[in-house]
Amino acid sequence: MDHTRLTAAVAQTASVLLDTPATLDRALSLMAEAAARGVQLLVFPEAYIGGYPKGADFHIYIGARTPEGRAEFKRYHDAAVAADGPEIAQLAKACAQHRMYCVVGIIERDGGTLYCTAVYLGPDGVLGKHRKLMPTALERLVWGFGDGSTLKAVDTPWGKLGAVICWENYMPMLRMAMYQQRVAIYCAPTADDRESWVATMRHVAMEGRCFVLSACQHLRRSQFPAERMNNRLPEAPDTVLMRGGSLIADPLGRLLAGPVYEKDDLLVAELDLSLVPQAQMDFDPVGHYARPDVFSLRVNTAPQDAVRLGDRNDG
Repeated sequence: MDHTRLTAAVAQTASVLLDTPATLDRALSLMAEAAARGVQLLVFPEAYIGGYPKGADFHIYIGARTPEGRAEFKRYHDAAVAADGPEIAQLAKACAQHRMYCVVGIIERDGGTLYCTAVYLGPDGVLGKHRKLMPTALERLVWGFGDGSTLKAVDTPWGKLGAVICWENYMPMLRMAMYQQRVAIYCAPTADDRESWVATMRHVAMEGRCFVLSACQHLRRSQFPAERMNNRLPEAPDTVLMRGGSLIADPLGRLLAGPVYEKDDLLVAELDLSLVPQAQMDFDPVGHYARPDVFSLRVNTAPQDAVRLGDRNDG
């Protein structure tokens, strides 16, 4: 295997909202299609398995909830998956079959709490996960907050692989925590389809001197099960809820693929990992350009459990 060259792809596609088996089938089909095109690393969008309910409000009001909103949340909770559940096991099995690495956005169910999570998969199984630290706006009322224990990047034959989800990419200290781990392949599953997102991704690529792979869904109103979940956005079937904008950028901020809008697509690019040290010649954010004598960052990577059980001798 050539450890300096990598065929990578991002999948621009939509979940089958509230139908996890159908979404899983779609993911497995895309993995097979990507493998047939020689793809070794595939990135799916934010909340792909479990769904990103764009336009939903779950009937949440300050100081009040409704029975209808609770019923909607129950359906959404049922569509979520466990990080060690059978759905993730199926995706890992497909990675083994295709000799492929994947980053998959999921809605992770852990008891009564849902997390927006990116799962790392490889030919040898589940490599790790990252829970979104900071859900944005109304997301905070249906998703829990991740902690620093899932900030760890994972090893691949081409270097460190990490994921930063959607608006986490606007958190400078989180980005620095990734750069400190020498992430060479920086994945950004997202639901942000604005033109400004492209500038953000190109900036991250240049700042981190890494390859950036961003995947966003292409979702239309007709694909949203309005009869099972309230949606505040326009009701015309062809209304675009998320228009995509997926892309791949190199360590100098140059676009290798995308952005693509308003259609499903599988964006493929050849990554030359030798560009990483070349780009770091004049800028290394955690090396010769860091100035740790002036600036420093402490990252708490301990799990933040609500309850820690142990006997009296447990230190």
